[in-house]
Amino acid sequence: MSWQIKYALANIAEQPGLTAEHVNGELIRIVARDQPDVLAVISAADEIDAAMAASYLESYPDADFLCGYRKSCVWHGEAIRYLEGAGVGWGSAGTMTSAALDGAANTASHKTYLFADRLLRQHGRVQEVYREYDRIHRITLVSGTVLRIGMIADYEPTADAVRSLWDDFGPVDIVWNINPNGRPSPEANEAGIALGCEVMKWEALRGRLRAA
Repeated sequence: MSWQIKYALANIAEQPGLTAEHVNGELIRIVARDQPDVLAVISAADEIDAAMAASYLESYPDADFLCGYRKSCVWHGEAIRYLEGAGVGWGSAGTMTSAALDGAANTASHKTYLFADRLLRQHGRVQEVYREYDRIHRITLVSGTVLRIGMIADYEPTADAVRSLWDDFGPVDIVWNINPNGRPSPEANEAGIALGCEVMKWEALRGRLRAA
């Protein structure tokens, strides 16, 4: 049994209302009270692209959810679209357990980025949203302006966090601190200026979208 399966089973055992068992390979079954059972693939990958997602579903065609167990796991946009098209939920371990309790495993998406993604898609000035990665969105506004937005969920993003996002995913126009409670550090703002992007919260981003 792989390390991520062992950790997933141990974690689920501590969740009220949930039990789980190993089925085979990287597949587990999660049982939630008064909800459908969930067949979840537990991946230890650092990144999940479309080819990997397709391979998992080929190996486990009855899967309801694909879990990137590492907190640092990066999801490619093509993988997200593939899974959503196949009716398979995706995201973190926390996303998986919440979805199992809610009976929504097949439609669940990474809860760290869910609300931010929805805010962009529902904004009246946004004409099109193209998701490059779980945390990178390229949006086209009704004015024709195109913005590449990178999301950081840290409570207080640091300069290193801003630079790492830029280094890992390429240049962005805006670094959006999506944590509703925190604020970017002054050093993070300075790092953004040095790189040529803006670091901001939703209030400022919403104003930027209205003005662009």
